[in-house]
Amino acid sequence: MNITREQINDLNGVIRVNIEKSDYESKVEKALKEYRKKANMPGFRPGMVPLGLIKKMYGKAALVEEVNTILTQELSKYLVDEKLNILGEPLPNDDKQKEIDWDNDTDFEFIFDIGFAPESKVSFDKRSKFTQYSVTVTDEMIDDQVKAYANRFGENKSTDIVEETGTLRGNITQLDADGNEAENGIKVEMALISVDVIKDEEIKKSFVGKKIDDEVVFDIKKAYPNNVEISYLLNIEKEAAENVEGNFKITIKEINTFVPAEVNTDLFKNIYGDDTEIADEKAFREKVAAEISEAFRSSIDYKFATDTREQLVSKSKMEFPVEFLKRWLKATNKDITDEQIEAEFEMFLTDLKWQIIKEDIIKENELKVEENEVMDLAKEVAAAQFRQYGMFNVPDEHLDGFAKQMLSKKEDVSRLYNKKMEDKIMEVIKSKVNVEEKAVSREEFEKMFE
Repeated sequence: MNITREQINDLNGVIRVNIEKSDYESKVEKALKEYRKKANMPGFRPGMVPLGLIKKMYGKAALVEEVNTILTQELSKYLVDEKLNILGEPLPNDDKQKEIDWDNDTDFEFIFDIGFAPESKVSFDKRSKFTQYSVTVTDEMIDDQVKAYANRFGENKSTDIVEETGTLRGNITQLDADGNEAENGIKVEMALISVDVIKDEEIKKSFVGKKIDDEVVFDIKKAYPNNVEISYLLNIEKEAAENVEGNFKITIKEINTFVPAEVNTDLFKNIYGDDTEIADEKAFREKVAAEISEAFRSSIDYKFATDTREQLVSKSKMEFPVEFLKRWLKATNKDITDEQIEAEFEMFLTDLKWQIIKEDIIKENELKVEENEVMDLAKEVAAAQFRQYGMFNVPDEHLDGFAKQMLSKKEDVSRLYNKKMEDKIMEVIKSKVNVEEKAVSREEFEKMFE
């Protein structure tokens, strides 16, 4: 066994792997004996097939398998032992590689091309300026969130007059062309109508101000152009709703109006639990402001990360073994075309540059992600998902359960690990550069993502 390397230039090299008969002979003999033990051939007892016949039948396959196993193992070991920082994987050399004659050759030479990863050559210090955005929380944003909380814990109350945002229940009857009850027409008792979802403004106005036992005649297709809404209102299948048209009459039997919850200690407890320390509206608004800021945190971090990536990649002066990489992409993606490679190659190089920069930062700063850190991040993700539904006091055991469920999936573990490592990389960068804080409005921040 002999492995040699030829350095073509800073970016390309050639590795030659020479495998001799002594390297594989005993392994092939052992493999053939295993074949013999399992062979089941007419005229011979199990395990008694002549070894010569086994060699004739399986010798070539055993040789190919053992040589390829040795090649894979020794080549991988060589790359590790020599600490070669290569891109992709070694590729067979199309020009120098001789065709292997498995029937007659006893010694084998395999020739591979390799492409070397460049150094990142990106440095940063306090002279490097990066921008960290923050979103200014306005009174209007706080008002909107307070209103949303009040609506979430509000309730419908009975009233005497239909309002624009009210709801009502009544008995619906289908009318014929003369305005009379249609024979065999649709009838629904205590159907529910929300006035504000009626699409036609004139029909909507015809409901406002009505009282118990008042009647309203309306064109159902104008009121509800969506057949799903008609099927829900009339309690019929969507397909049947497509054929429904004309006027319907509703006799109002029940009127309700929605009343938001009052902003007081009852609301604070409903949102944050009975043990909340929030006792007045001022503290509540401060808490809401903090929640709004927290809601922007992931987007702010994402913006900083993408801006940082773009800035560092643009500063890098890396050179790559372009032709080798294109060959490697073609070899590892069987369905990709040359046109696709050319069209997407610059994007691929950008991703590759960032990967090399990250690896250098990880190595230089000895960054590691521990198992408990991935678990903590999974719990943070679970808690954030609960907060989206207004649940702020989820017990730790529930968060643990959701986190463990998340970590039972390999793709989620990988995603969380990469996220945590990227967070650590960004913290290293922030500690070494000049980070300028810049407050922007919500509208300005959202435009950055368009």
